[in-house]
Amino acid sequence: MSRSFAFQPQFERVQELVPEPAGPETPRDGQRRELDLEALAREETVKLVQRVFLLSASQAPHLVLFCGVESGSGSTWVCAHAAETLASQVKGSVCLVDANLRTPFLHEYFGRDNLYGLPEVLLESRSVRNLAHQLNGGNLWLVTSGSSALEPSALLTADRLRGCLVELRVEFDYVLVDAPPPNLYADTALLGKLADGVVLVVRANSTRREAAKKAAETLASANVRLLGAVLNKRTFPIPEALYRKI
Repeated sequence: MSRSFAFQPQFERVQELVPEPAGPETPRDGQRRELDLEALAREETVKLVQRVFLLSASQAPHLVLFCGVESGSGSTWVCAHAAETLASQVKGSVCLVDANLRTPFLHEYFGRDNLYGLPEVLLESRSVRNLAHQLNGGNLWLVTSGSSALEPSALLTADRLRGCLVELRVEFDYVLVDAPPPNLYADTALLGKLADGVVLVVRANSTRREAAKKAAETLASANVRLLGAVLNKRTFPIPEALYRKI
């Protein structure tokens, strides 16, 4: 079974991921067998990273936005795992940025404090490198959402973002940004115009086709490059052994 398909003409590909184990499968004989969904998710994340960042060194994007079509699509999970996978496959530095200022989660995912982060870079012109958390002493870094009391719409202006993203490009070889749903907030379109492209995250069996189409059109109307979409939280309607033979 192909793991890519044309969802809309704007999308180049859709990558299927299974981020959260759906629980054990119970065969007819009553014996429980664990599906190795975590291994499958790792495999699909590797494919996603290769297709987006590593296929062509001369044309590959280096600053990419990840956003869900709607809240709960799992874009933060996809973005975090893509960053971890990319960092494991390249020698250069990789920076993960939490620009989902209304519902930030990356600092919790990695167990880091969130006192200072993106707002301090935007408002106080503080160094991105000095505010970034180096994760596990490796080549992966995290810029959290910070704790500013300002409304994101007032904080995320074009001029401020432009300078911040330019600095991120200079300081790091790859930058992955977790952003809010484009159908709900204008932040994503603004960020996307300054990035090399956007990956949309679609939740299987939940996201409506109309909502995904609207998100794609919203970004396209802002001249944002759509790199593709991730079909997230895919479940297996048939046993995995048969699924893999299709």
